[in-house]
Amino acid sequence: QVQLTESGGGLVQPGGSLRLSCAASGRTYGTYVMSWFRQAPGKEREFVAGSRWSGGATHYADSGKNRFTFSKDKSRDTVYLQMTNLQPEDTAVYYCAAGYNLRQPALEDPDQYNYWGQGTQVTVSS
Repeated sequence: QVQLTESGGGLVQPGGSLRLSCAASGRTYGTYVMSWFRQAPGKEREFVAGSRWSGGATHYADSGKNRFTFSKDKSRDTVYLQMTNLQPEDTAVYYCAAGYNLRQPALEDPDQYNYWGQGTQVTVSS
């Protein structure tokens, strides 16, 4: 079992920044992929960014390229999503997820993930 707890969401003005955190506990293995997804009201859950816990390339959705940065601190069992230049269309509930041994394109499919956090709300509004 893997437990995931997100934090760091909130209300921010357009152009602002936020850093989301996802603390993992339980059994974590190098072959797990850790990813961020988001879901806006009335829309499907969509992939934002993700990377294998053990290392390697980080994958980003087009919506976050050059604005979002995925990182991880193995000493804290925590992954982060640094978001800059936030826009109203980034408003959503952001979720952290862990999936076993995923590769593209499955890495971007929420149905392939085994564990989810409870989500944290990000609202971008003036």
